[in-house]
Order: sequence, then structure tokens, then C-alpha cells
Amino acid sequence: MENRDMNLIDHLGELRKRLIIILGSFTLLLVISFIYVKEIYDWVIQDSTIKLAILGPSDIIWVYLMLAAVIAIAGTIPIAAHQIWLFVKPALSKRERKVTLAYIPALFILFIVGISFGYFIIFPIVFDFLLSLAGDMFMSFFTAEKYFRFMMHIILPFGFLFELPVIIMFLTSLGILDPYRLQKMRRYSYFGLIVTAVLITPPDFVSDVIVVIPLLFLYECSVLLSRVVYHRKQKQELAFES
Repeated sequence: MENRDMNLIDHLGELRKRLIIILGSFTLLLVISFIYVKEIYDWVIQDSTIKLAILGPSDIIWVYLMLAAVIAIAGTIPIAAHQIWLFVKPALSKRERKVTLAYIPALFILFIVGISFGYFIIFPIVFDFLLSLAGDMFMSFFTAEKYFRFMMHIILPFGFLFELPVIIMFLTSLGILDPYRLQKMRRYSYFGLIVTAVLITPPDFVSDVIVVIPLLFLYECSVLLSRVVYHRKQKQELAFES
């Protein structure tokens, strides 16, 4: 009983250490991003045709914090993934350690790809659609805080949704998921992805299709990659037993 309590305390201490490193990394990246946030802001709005306004001195601080936070989140993802890997490392075999470690760069790359997809493709479609609803009836007036908050609500979900293939591959390599279970869950997964697409796009069929197709493609890629990882894992286990 005492050994079990000591092991629990050691695990909690290790978890606390990993969380502190992750939080410290995010804070450091947030500070660095905030230092260069003016350049980031200028790059984001360089192709914008609208003039943004602020209603108070604090608005621009919130805008800068939102932009810096996105950069900090992107930079923290591989660090957080590595810390999680270090935490579960003792429970993994030597082969599993090598396999799961290789997923860390992919997490960062897919997050950037997802944000880019949301920013360059989805955000202009949604924004232009909403502007078209106003027509000549209203004068368009945008505050910087609301404009960027709206933008983040559009692009950030795609950053995390694009992590799906790597997460599924990781869980498959650990034996938590397998392609056959994913195939059985396909109907429910499709429903969840379609609902997500409808919620983050304007109420127009074309926009929904533009978002749904990449999400369903991501899921099918995840199933395919899970199948590859699963069969490779089985072959290695058979070779090890023989």
C-alpha cells in the first residue's frame, strides 16, 4: 500500500513537472510573440480591404493578445506533445517510443496546415457571405477586437481538427484504437463532422460542402493511416514472437 502511494506521488510529481514546462513554454512564446505582434498584425491585415476601428485603448491590447496567443499555441503544440511523450515513455516499449516520437513534428505541421486552410479558404468565404447579407441596407463598421475574435473562432477549430490523423495513428500504435473500430464509428463520426461544418460556416450549401469534404477526407485518411499502423504493428509483434 505504501509503495502504491509512493508511486502515485511520483506520478503526480512527474505530471506536475510536465505541466509546468508546458505552461512555462506557452508563457515564454506568448511574450516573444507579443514583442513581434505588430509585424504579425501588419501581415494579417495587409490584404484586407476594410478599415478597422477600436472603441477604447484596451481593444488593441486584446487584439494583440489574440494574435500572440495563436502563435504561442502553435509553438507550444510540439513541446506539449513531447512532454506528454516523456510522461508516458516509461509505459511504452522501445519500439513504441520510436514510433510515437515521430508523430510530434506532424502535430505541429498539421496544426499550421489547418490554420492556413481556415484563414485562406474558409474565413474569406464566411466573411464575404456575411457582408453580402448587409447589402446596401447597413453601413459596415468593424472593430478590430470583434473582427479578430470572429477570425479566431473560424480558423482555430481547423487547426485542431487537422490533428485528427496523427492522433488516431498515435492511439492505434498504442492499441487504444484500431481501423475496424473506426469503420464501425464512421456513421457517427460523419454526423459529428457534418454538424461541426454546418456550425462554423454560413447557412449556405456551397460553404457547407467546401468544409465538409476536407473534414470527411481527413477522417478517411485517418482510417487508412490507422490500418497501415495496425497491420505494421501486427507484423512486428508476430516477428518478435517468432
